[in-house]
Amino acid sequence: MTQLNESPIITVERRKAVTIIISAVILSLALGGGLMKVGSGFASRSSDGITVTGSAKTTATADNAVWTLSVSLSSPTVAVAVKKVDADVEALSNYLTQGGISAESLTLGAVSTFANEEYSNGNSTGRILSYRASREVTVRSKDVQLISKLSQGIGSLLATGINANNYGPQYYISNLPELRPQLMSEAMKDAKVRAEALTKAVGGNIGSLVNVKAGPIQITTPDSTMTADYGAYDTSTIEKTVTATVSVTFKS
Repeated sequence: MTQLNESPIITVERRKAVTIIISAVILSLALGGGLMKVGSGFASRSSDGITVTGSAKTTATADNAVWTLSVSLSSPTVAVAVKKVDADVEALSNYLTQGGISAESLTLGAVSTFANEEYSNGNSTGRILSYRASREVTVRSKDVQLISKLSQGIGSLLATGINANNYGPQYYISNLPELRPQLMSEAMKDAKVRAEALTKAVGGNIGSLVNVKAGPIQITTPDSTMTADYGAYDTSTIEKTVTATVSVTFKS
């Protein structure tokens, strides 16, 4: 029986088909091996233990206040600007001391001046339009309620024409070093309870402690859910919430 010669086109197409099939087989074997390695990695990591996050929080009341105000005025001459600033700083200091703040609790900053130059087409003409003088007054007190009261009532002083910039008091807690270890301990207990609940749900038990990572302390307003990677410290309110978190790994 005579064998017919295949045409060159059919031969090339057949070779292409064989090449594609071989490539597909190699690729599937490679993917299968890769997936087996990935699956093995997940299994080994999950077999190391269980990692949970525990948290604890408490309320705290600020017992330190820092309140910074700045008096700033402009005038055609430096002397007049400084004189006006000094007069307003004296009126501001009187408001604070008469309100119950001791003179020792006030810190008066140095007077600073700034020349407001005239510009034309982005270039200075060399002419001084006015001079601005400013001075800061800082109050430091442990009577946070008094500071709060005075800051809320300062509008009556500003209404008389005193040009003071009120940045608002900042409230701090001094017992954070005592709160931190207490909260960390409670957060650890919370993490253990969570780990036990999770493992018990699948018929398991937690083993010994493998690793602990403490998170940053978050000091926020009572109704806030704000968190920050490096910790938060809100100073706008007297009452605060202090939260601690820990990431704990147990053998399972």
